[in-house]
Amino acid sequence: MKIRSASREDAARVIPLILQANGEIASTLTGTGQMSEIVRVLTAFFEGEDNRLSYQNMLVAQEDGQAVGILIFYHGSQAAALDRPLIERLRHLKQDPSLTLDKEADEDEWYIDTLSVSPAYGGRGIGTALISAAEERVRNSAGEAKIALLVDQENKRAQRLYQHLNYQQDKVVQLYQHPYLHMVKWL
Repeated sequence: MKIRSASREDAARVIPLILQANGEIASTLTGTGQMSEIVRVLTAFFEGEDNRLSYQNMLVAQEDGQAVGILIFYHGSQAAALDRPLIERLRHLKQDPSLTLDKEADEDEWYIDTLSVSPAYGGRGIGTALISAAEERVRNSAGEAKIALLVDQENKRAQRLYQHLNYQQDKVVQLYQHPYLHMVKWL
């Protein structure tokens, strides 16, 4: 397995992994419930720059010549700027200038926005390898830093993985009317 930075050319291989991880949130971020339109919008954002879904913020786990896992991460201080293109699109689409997205990342942390592994490759340590690669990049760029993620309160398997990797819950965050555990790790 190889972990690398994503490139624009990865779009067709990584969009299904983004959809797998984000479920209904993908509909909220794109402003549509129509799958073909969700895929089109996610692809445009992925291939673009300076937004939270951009290839610029993604690591890819590659095995057997294909993308089998992804991790999207960025610094929380950049979250508002990275969300701006998504919000502007949604405001135009919905004709609602006050529309916003729920705040996910704190300003003082590196934030793991999305982690997704193909079910066919589950249980092989790919998620752990992606998290370790993100942590290493944070260490190399920031020295001592905090890295965080949100996990669905119902997803006990993911919670165990993050606890095993020394992430600790520090609060509960409401995201799109659903509770998520905010888990942090100091690097």
